[in-house]
This record gives sequence, C-alpha cells and structure tokens, in this order.
Amino acid sequence: MLFLKKLHITQYKNYSFASFDFAERITGICGLNGKGKTNLLDAIYYCCFTKSYFSKTDGQNIRFNADGFRLEADFIKEGEEQKLVCINRGNTKKELLLNNVPYDKMSHHIGQFPAVMIAPDDIELITGGSEERRRFIDTVISQADSDYLQLLIQYNKILQQRNSALKRFAEEGKMDTALLEVLDGQLLKPALYIYSRRVAFMQKLLPLVEAFCLQIAGKNEQVSLQYESQLKTGNFEDLLLQNRQKDLMLQRTNAGIHKDEISIQLQGQPFKNIASQGQRKTLLFALKLAEFEILKEEKGFAPLLFLDDVFEKLDDGRMHQLLQKVCCENDGQVFITDTHKERLQDAFSALKIPFAIIEL
Repeated sequence: MLFLKKLHITQYKNYSFASFDFAERITGICGLNGKGKTNLLDAIYYCCFTKSYFSKTDGQNIRFNADGFRLEADFIKEGEEQKLVCINRGNTKKELLLNNVPYDKMSHHIGQFPAVMIAPDDIELITGGSEERRRFIDTVISQADSDYLQLLIQYNKILQQRNSALKRFAEEGKMDTALLEVLDGQLLKPALYIYSRRVAFMQKLLPLVEAFCLQIAGKNEQVSLQYESQLKTGNFEDLLLQNRQKDLMLQRTNAGIHKDEISIQLQGQPFKNIASQGQRKTLLFALKLAEFEILKEEKGFAPLLFLDDVFEKLDDGRMHQLLQKVCCENDGQVFITDTHKERLQDAFSALKIPFAIIEL
C-alpha cells in the first residue's frame, strides 16, 4: 500500500509555511475558494511527479516575493518509510532527494509514488486536441514502465532535431539526405517500443472505460473509443520515406507516434459534438478510474487519488456511484476537496467509512 503520512510546505503557491498530518485513508479538504485546497493537492502531486498538475512552469509555483520553495513528504510504501524532499531555489536547478539520496535525473522518480488527479479542467481530455489524450496515455504508462518514459524523452528529442533540420533545409534551399536518414534511423527503436506499449495499454483501457461509464451513469451510454495510429497500417520506416517531400514542404515531421489519437464516439457519432455535459463528465471519470485500475494492477498497490472540486461537476446519483467506487471499493489513499464541509461529512458518513476533514 502507498500512504502519505505527512507533508511540509514552504513557500509553495499561496502557502508560506504549513504542515499536514494524514491519519485516515480518506481525507476531505474544505474551505472557501482561494484558501489553498487545490494548491495542497498540487503540492502532493508535485512530490509524485516533480512538477505541478496545474502550472506550466516552476516559477508559477513559488510564493509571491519568495526565492524558491521546499516540499517534504513522508510516505509509507509497501510497509517501508520513504522521505522525499524537493527544493527549488528559483533560478538554479531544483533538487530532488529520496531518503537523502539525490536523483541525477528527475525522470527516474516517475512511478515511485504513482498518483491520479481528477480536476475540473480535465474535461480538455475529452474536448481538447489529440495532444491531451496522448499526454494521458503517456502519463499512465510512464508510471508503470521506466523504459517507456526514457524512450519517449529520446523520441521527442530526436523529433525536435529532425524538425529543426527540416526548417534549416528550407532556409538553405537544399536537403542533407544523409543527416535525414540518420535521424530517421534513430527514431525507429523508440517509436516501435512506444507504439507496442500504447497498443497493449489501450487493450486494457477500453473495456474498463466502458464498464465504468455503465457503473457511474447507471445505464449504457453507448460510448466507444478507438486507438488510432499511422503505425497500425504502415511500416514506420516506409512512412517516413513516403512523407519526406511533405515534411520538407511543411518543415515538420508528419508521420510517427506523435500523431497518435484516441477517437471517441457516442452512438456512432463524434462524442464531443453531441455528448451532454453529464455524459462528458461521466466519460472523464471513467477514463480516470480506468487509469487508476491499470496503475493498481501494474504497480501491485493502489496509487494516490486526488479529486478536486468534483461535487460541483456531477449530480447526486453519479456522485454517490463515484465515491462508492473510489472510497469503498478501493483500498488506496484518497484526497477530496470541496467548499462545503457538511457536504463532505454527509457524503462520507453515508458511505460508512472512517475519514478525516482538514479545514483551511
């Protein structure tokens, strides 16, 4: 089991200095908007991923007029105590230490403390562009497979080099075929591994999503998901050659796993065109719960689960089904934020489970 016991926050977002003890498996965090409920979840998330869920840059995580921030988390993981310290000194490189041993690469930390976040803006996973859904796939697989993450980093680095080379060829009016062939060759190994892992992941994800949609909505929503990749129908090496002239003209790489997509349909039509708000939210929660289940299976224990402001997003029936699933049928640690203390207390009491409430 994975359990967060304590968290110490220094100069992170709206927090100056704060310490939190987590005694129960289920923790409700309540307070008015602006008090720091989401920032508390984000600080825990940062300890798991070495980055914020909500802020694009580390500079946005530093408290106003402060020089940096420090996070310290005490975990119990499969019976062993683990101490994580993250220090950001502003302009200098941040430090991450696990049990007083510094990481040489931040990416090596991913998967140590797996976690799943469900937040209001996550609806972009359903309504946004394909990059949102690729990021979702990559976040899940990377926590379970360190090779996947390293090869994804490698692929994106080579892709960037290839795109830069294509721009340079256009500016100079001539192509370096030998360089392009070297870069194409370097893309092959990471691309094929990433593709194979995504195919395996989607085979697990799709039936889980359908089952959770039914469980949350209480009826068959007739939602179908399909994994789309150019590598399904063509050899990647051949695809790169076939697209070479197009790449030169557009100055970017048009074939590869960076174009993969999850297409979503409702009753045979594009989901985001006809789905109601309730159906969108149901699908979002189904995707996140499927992510949770896959990580639990891959890691051998439940990941941490963060639910930010979900009470405003679902009707009472769907909300009860969701809480029943994440609080009662799951043995992992759950953090849930809400503006109303009484609503949290009533929801947890109805489930007849031990819980703690933190008021901010």
